[in-house]
Amino acid sequence: MEALANFLVVVGALVLVAALIPVKRLWQRLPCGSLRFAWMLLSVFIGMFIVGYLLYAHLFWGAAHHWSNMVVPAIFNLGALFVLIVCSLSAKTADDVTRLCHLEHENVTDPLMGIYNRRYLDRSLSQEVAKARRYGLELSVMMIDIDYFKRVNDSFGHSVGDRVLQSLARLLDNSVRDFDRVFRYGGEEIVLLLPYTGIDGAMVLADRLRGWVEERVMVEHAGQEISITISCGISSFCPDSDDEGTLMARADEALYRAKRLGRNRVERALPPEDDKVTVLQEAEA
Repeated sequence: MEALANFLVVVGALVLVAALIPVKRLWQRLPCGSLRFAWMLLSVFIGMFIVGYLLYAHLFWGAAHHWSNMVVPAIFNLGALFVLIVCSLSAKTADDVTRLCHLEHENVTDPLMGIYNRRYLDRSLSQEVAKARRYGLELSVMMIDIDYFKRVNDSFGHSVGDRVLQSLARLLDNSVRDFDRVFRYGGEEIVLLLPYTGIDGAMVLADRLRGWVEERVMVEHAGQEISITISCGISSFCPDSDDEGTLMARADEALYRAKRLGRNRVERALPPEDDKVTVLQEAEA
């Protein structure tokens, strides 16, 4: 009986030592802050319990002469198991959450440009249009295309073209507000989703971005500086006649007009009614 009591206490102390492993893994992965401090503090408490277990074993070594003396050692042992299970489950949950976050990030992010992808654009646009219609909020879409991007690929190779796309994506992503979102629409086309922004504000932003891109060296290759220009088409949400499809279609038509009129420029979409008239006139022509 004495041996069993001593065994339970010592094993409990060893179990607490094992519990420090997942706790340490947790707080090492956390950024500096209150949560990391809390897990570090828990490590200190577990260390204090280990000292307490060993001190108890030293003071009461060989003192268990009846089954009633087994209660405290058994509680110590079970408590240590409880701490180990909770800490291990916490570490496993953190690993699973991190893995899910990475999967979600990969699911909505374009692997080349590092911005949101077309799939996430469809979801976000639907949500923003519903919110704008329900609460009467302004919403604009900016569609951007690199002028003569094929020349970059043909002259310097696709790897340099990829670097140009990445540089442009970083520039755009770092130049908008936190709640604006930047998406790769396809090829070298990029879409900016601009909540709470009317057509005039979107035009100002587009012209500013166009100027920044024109003035910046995107990539240096073999001692040569590579610069580009962009064309932008902008549409603003009209709740009476727009849905996700027509909002994007009008931005695309404005982008096409910007490229047709000389590129390196910004064009706004016509109101839906004027847009229909223009399409009919072009069809008749």
